[in-house]
Amino acid sequence: MNIALVLSGGTGVRLGTDIPKQYLEVGGKPILSYCMETLLAHEEIDAVQIVADSVWQEDISQWTTQLSGREKFRGFSLPGANRQLSILHGLEDIRKYAADMDYVLIHDAARPLLSEEMITECLRAGEEHEGAIPVLPMKDTVYCSENGKTITSLLDRGAVFAGQAPEVFLLGKYYVANRRLLPDAILRINGSTEPAVMAGMDIAMIPGDEGNFKITTPGDLERFREIRGRDRKG
Repeated sequence: MNIALVLSGGTGVRLGTDIPKQYLEVGGKPILSYCMETLLAHEEIDAVQIVADSVWQEDISQWTTQLSGREKFRGFSLPGANRQLSILHGLEDIRKYAADMDYVLIHDAARPLLSEEMITECLRAGEEHEGAIPVLPMKDTVYCSENGKTITSLLDRGAVFAGQAPEVFLLGKYYVANRRLLPDAILRINGSTEPAVMAGMDIAMIPGDEGNFKITTPGDLERFREIRGRDRKG
């Protein structure tokens, strides 16, 4: 069984909008709907769980009823104090209907350009290991600074990669990896794959997709609007 966990609990404060970015409308529908459409339609995704604040859950439920594959939607989980605690809340709810040997695919609601091919490739790689993450190579020279003011050392950019989503994990082992970080260490986690790496899980890297960007800044939002505009004209 493959369960998608969609993270839609963010506040979007960096974007400077009145509502969280994932609920802004682009092309006549909320940004969240784009990745939901792809996940619900994918034949290898068996269930979808969404992390969302309670004030948005009714709206999300209404949007979801309009999508093909809506019967896969299993319910909501509440956000935590940070992203990784939100993931843990989702894992706890997923484990009520899934087994430890199942896989969870974690995706950000603010990454609307998720492709069917990326989902498939992540699942294939995850099944051969204990998880998988799409990555992009670093294009620029990477520097290390211990004080944030002067360069301390250089990093080999050929050995440094930027992680994307979705990330796939063996459910049981990933859940244990997150539980081990309670109560405080989990608050310092920035990326979904960090707990898996810290626990020694076998995580594969696969080629990422530069088009699968996360909407974080006003520039990102404008970029997505332009892409959707070109798609409609095409």
